[in-house]
Amino acid sequence: MPIYLDHNAGAPLRTEARAAIASLLDEPGGNPASVHRAGQRARRALERARAEVAELIGAAPRQITFTSGGSESNNLAIFGATANARGRRVVSSAIEHSSILAPLNELDARGFEIIRIAPDRDGRIAPASVVAALDENTALLTLALANAEVGTIQDLAPLRSHAVRVGAMFHIDAAQAVGRIPVDVESLGCDLMTLSGHKLGAPAGIGVLYVRDAARIAPTILGGPQENALRAGTPNLLGAVAFGAAAHAAAALMAEESARIAGLAARLLMNLSAAIPGLSLNGPLTGRLSNTLNLTFPGVLGESMLIALDLEGVQLSMGSACAAGAVEPSHVLIAMGRSVAEARSSLRISLGWSTSAEEIDAAISIIAPVWRRVAEAEPARDGAEIAR
Repeated sequence: MPIYLDHNAGAPLRTEARAAIASLLDEPGGNPASVHRAGQRARRALERARAEVAELIGAAPRQITFTSGGSESNNLAIFGATANARGRRVVSSAIEHSSILAPLNELDARGFEIIRIAPDRDGRIAPASVVAALDENTALLTLALANAEVGTIQDLAPLRSHAVRVGAMFHIDAAQAVGRIPVDVESLGCDLMTLSGHKLGAPAGIGVLYVRDAARIAPTILGGPQENALRAGTPNLLGAVAFGAAAHAAAALMAEESARIAGLAARLLMNLSAAIPGLSLNGPLTGRLSNTLNLTFPGVLGESMLIALDLEGVQLSMGSACAAGAVEPSHVLIAMGRSVAEARSSLRISLGWSTSAEEIDAAISIIAPVWRRVAEAEPARDGAEIAR
């Protein structure tokens, strides 16, 4: 069996989500907007799912808008918040997910001023730097609560009062954080929050945008009044009920799962560090999602390690984008001050609800020998060749 250590890309389907989907498969397939009995059964299932997701982040069900995933939620938040805004500045960071970066690039092309705060070497965004960038021309502040590649958790709660002071909307991308650490929208004080179902163990293709009652954003998909008139179209009912079930399970098991996963990740890091001279962790030892290990493997290309490990049944990622057949160095690691060579020698290991102790023991026995084999076979030892 493959050893799946890529939960930040997408978690395996939880048993609870699978059961929720199965419970609807024999239903007649009613549309939640229909008034007949099948439609009303579908509506009840949808609203139950909405309440389950809302409970996970301390929100009211009416504040939950289902989308097709985290990318759509981020796009809706960014374009929806800026569509009718008087301000023309958006404040963010240099280490956001591509579904934040790409919309911001589009706003840049439309004449908005985009401020991208640089992180420190551990991937932390200094709250003081964010506050200094906010002014009365700021329409939106958008930041991730936890970084997808290195796991760094940001201190975002203090920013709410400053966003209010300048009249800016405050959006948090919590796709990687929700279900792994406690997240409460009232404590964070955000206007908008992105969630992604497949990070929690729901299927891909379902997401959520939390919208505070007082927040006013423009829809980006038009056609009907569904989802609080923010997202036209018949909702993905199977995805929504699976998301609700996964959210409920994640909330109930969070403390237990977090402790177990943290222990497994610590054991993996300790053993790999002992076996691989020069191995380094990207991101802080503390203040990081405990399931996430972004590691620089000295003297090898990350893509060579990735392929070699996959052949041995260990599935990881580089946390970087592929374009035209070439793996680009991670923009997150580059922004954190790593060299191109270091970035291209780095891999992301991310554990999750399905990761077992037996899998971690097996991964420990496989990864170090694979590194030695790749390092011996690969002439990328001086950094210049890695960077090429």
